[in-house]
Amino acid sequence: MPSPNLNNILKRILKQPTAPFHEYHVRAEIEALLKDCPNVKLKRDKFGNLLATYRNGKSKSKPTWVFAAHMDHPGFVKPEGATKRDDWEFLGGVPQDSVDAGVAKGLRKAKGRIATWNFPVKITPSRIEATACDDLTGCAAIVMTFLELAKLNIQTTVHAVFTRAEEVGWLGAWHLAQKWPFGDDCVFLSIETSRPVNGAVMGGGPVIRVGDRMSIFDREAVAVLMTTAKEQAIRVQRCLLDAGACEATAVQAAGIRSAGISVTLGNYHNLDESRRIAPEYVMMDDVKSMINLLKALVATKHDGIGERTIRERVEMRMAEHAGHFEAGSKLFK
Repeated sequence: MPSPNLNNILKRILKQPTAPFHEYHVRAEIEALLKDCPNVKLKRDKFGNLLATYRNGKSKSKPTWVFAAHMDHPGFVKPEGATKRDDWEFLGGVPQDSVDAGVAKGLRKAKGRIATWNFPVKITPSRIEATACDDLTGCAAIVMTFLELAKLNIQTTVHAVFTRAEEVGWLGAWHLAQKWPFGDDCVFLSIETSRPVNGAVMGGGPVIRVGDRMSIFDREAVAVLMTTAKEQAIRVQRCLLDAGACEATAVQAAGIRSAGISVTLGNYHNLDESRRIAPEYVMMDDVKSMINLLKALVATKHDGIGERTIRERVEMRMAEHAGHFEAGSKLFK
């Protein structure tokens, strides 16, 4: 049976309903896509995060990466003990007036104890549109990357984690960081969708994040990302995406080296420019470029960051200009 292609993976994951603490539909679909993937092992941690490891041979990239994407999206949940038909609680960062207006327009669709906005998945050669591109697109990108690594029989090791309850404060990522199951040489890489700010544009390639609204990410990890993109001629953007905060901030706060990549997102959290409920969308080329970058990251090695450190650069310049320093300093009398 042939491996699913990207469009198929996107459709299968993006059509799954999800909400904070109710990610079971998405998790089951990811498990189904990866269960027969060669060299991949899956397990769940005690919080319900899904962990995956691709290990083929003894080779490792430097650093060894832990790709991460969250399985939830702002949505409606039935409180425990709720009995009324319309007794829903909305979890996630969306203004209440916009939520109420969306409900009044009949956009809410229930499935079991969760309800989501009712938008179809639309995929064209240029654009991906769905209720929850954030962050199910990131989940699909990781799945596609693992399947591609297996198809190409790449000799490497890479980990992934699909987290729960990001939209209410990175709870799944925080649990992961407290019970870190990976090596000390591993770097956490948040794979997200984010609003285009500070020069980031849709269609300009994935954004290598300098940081987010709350923290600045690991300098050497960012350098490896940039170096790899340059070496592989992958178009990327480098920006501070400070319109929100991602799981790299939570994991970094626990003392683990972290960085982030984002695909720019339209209608973030289902809000269009008029704050009306609408489907989210991303550009297909941005997603494909991100997958290419992820594959390149784990298929290559970097001794350090592949370029001089700041200390090395300054000391080299001091040696180069020692004569000028001595001559000029004699005039300071």
